[in-house]
Amino acid sequence: MTVIRIDDPSDARVRDYFGLTDVALRRVLEPAEGLYLAESEKVIRRALAAGHRPRSFLMAQRWLDDLADLVADAERDDTPVFVAEPAVIEAMTGFHLHRGALASMHRPVLPAWQHVVADARRILVIEDVVDHTNVGAIFRSAAAMAADAVLITPRCADPLYRRAVRVSMGTVFQVPWTRIEPWPSAIEEMRESGWYVAALALDDEAQTLDELAAADHDRLCLVVGTEGDGLSRRTMALSTRTVCIPMAGGVDSLNVAAASAVALWATRD
Repeated sequence: MTVIRIDDPSDARVRDYFGLTDVALRRVLEPAEGLYLAESEKVIRRALAAGHRPRSFLMAQRWLDDLADLVADAERDDTPVFVAEPAVIEAMTGFHLHRGALASMHRPVLPAWQHVVADARRILVIEDVVDHTNVGAIFRSAAAMAADAVLITPRCADPLYRRAVRVSMGTVFQVPWTRIEPWPSAIEEMRESGWYVAALALDDEAQTLDELAAADHDRLCLVVGTEGDGLSRRTMALSTRTVCIPMAGGVDSLNVAAASAVALWATRD
């Protein structure tokens, strides 16, 4: 296949890239169509290295040389490589593309959570966090602090949404993850399987993070909650113990992404 030139931003062949700034549209369309968008050379390469398959690529002319190896692989595999002027790409996507390229990727089928955590010793559960930036930042911390897996609840934001992927710097492709259902009743199954489920929450009876880390549990599950309200009362009740990060300076809590990073660092091997 040769490189395909696109002059019309409404060309149906590039519909995967339409309206990328419309969050409400994209978070419904992408799972329904079985795709997600990877933005920038680094993120695309990490997605490919993780074994994800591209549907197509979109880039400006100048990037054909810089991404020559990707283009060659795409031509070998008969994957479309769409090339357009920056103004056409901006009209199509809704933003100025300055990170080299976009790739429409086949969305992988998520495995059962029991399979993902079967050999894990330390995992993180993200409960109902709705901000894609926070989700991406949490995944980046999970990768940096060597978490074995991340589980997300049914109402949590999509880790494969473009902003989440970008903020994670593509680490969402290297940390095993899936959705956990039913939630929070799945906590009971986790505890029966030997997991110490530590719910990070403000609670007068909470164990400190230092005490949790010192206990060195064989299977530790850290649970962090949504922005603002934090964890649900039922999640806290079902967990083994609530855990708090000691605060100073009159601050009662941290942003969920920051709290995740601190908790993962404190409990690292």
